[in-house]
Amino acid sequence: MIRVSEIMTTAPESFKTELQKKVYETLSLLKIPYERVESDEVITMEDCAAVNEKLDMNMVKTLFLSNRRQTECYLFITEGEKPFSSKNFSTALGISRVSFAPKELMEEKLQTVIGAATVFSALLPSAKDVTVVFDNDVLKNEYYGCSDGTTTGYMKIKTEKITGDFLKFTGRKLTVVEV
Repeated sequence: MIRVSEIMTTAPESFKTELQKKVYETLSLLKIPYERVESDEVITMEDCAAVNEKLDMNMVKTLFLSNRRQTECYLFITEGEKPFSSKNFSTALGISRVSFAPKELMEEKLQTVIGAATVFSALLPSAKDVTVVFDNDVLKNEYYGCSDGTTTGYMKIKTEKITGDFLKFTGRKLTVVEV
């Protein structure tokens, strides 16, 4: 059983990564409220069940994808229980077929490890050429549940704050697909 802390509404006292620090600094700067928990390491969507229950929402699934040559990268945000189809994703965007990017490329671009991919990597210069894509079904949810850039920190934020205030701050446009 995954251990999950009580709900908190302030940033951690110390940060595990520079990305995690940047996440909380940005949320504070933008005055975006959140609820967060700390947990044992959570890697899979199945592991997220205890976090989902504590925060009373459903965690998104964030996939890091690339084309065969690894010259084009995508951060695809979909519902946790929704199966992923590379063919449907590629068709929806009108691009060549993509697959899961190697962990080394993920670490380089997103500065996260497997299980911690997050929309917040859009804050990083290393991810400037990564296209952030939302599944339309994610936008139908009032709350957006995601990693804070670690495998032990998870948060609940109003979806409109992520797709509006946060993306605008990063200079990203809202790219939405129906898959």
